[in-house]
Amino acid sequence: MIDRAKNSVVDKSFYFLLWGWLVFIGCILQFTLKVIVQTDLHPVAWNIMYIGFIVSFWYGRRERKRKIVKTYVDETLQNTWITVGISQTLVVFIFLRRGGWENCYTIFILLYSIGCFITGRTLKFPPLVWGAIICWGLAILSTFTTYDTNILICAAAILVSYIIPGYLLRSQYRKTIKSQS
Repeated sequence: MIDRAKNSVVDKSFYFLLWGWLVFIGCILQFTLKVIVQTDLHPVAWNIMYIGFIVSFWYGRRERKRKIVKTYVDETLQNTWITVGISQTLVVFIFLRRGGWENCYTIFILLYSIGCFITGRTLKFPPLVWGAIICWGLAILSTFTTYDTNILICAAAILVSYIIPGYLLRSQYRKTIKSQS
């Protein structure tokens, strides 16, 4: 069952790469606008996330039409990532209402680590587990640095927890498909 789910999630490396690259670009763009361009409009960088919502919705609908069989592990991982996504949305809402943005990246990094750790342990895929562990260290580091530096720390967290494992998942999936042919 885990091997079947592993192949299913490996196929969904698409989501790790989509969201990983969008957040990474958002971090770099915000840092550039805030530190280099020095504009107060730096938060507009995060409008790039709308692309992720639209593409995820479209891709998810296309996947459902293929009627892929879902396992218990698939459903558990899907629920984990829904929880992480809802939590991230609520964090944004809370910070919009209460302020205190200097702490937001620490919390986002922790949320990334939860999803990656659970997924990595469930699928027995060490790169996701290591990405989560590195995120925990980066979250601690972010409590000692400035807001501007935390933007870059978040980019590093995304690199090790989404982008690198996403490409490794994709590579493993392609090898599996090739060996089955």
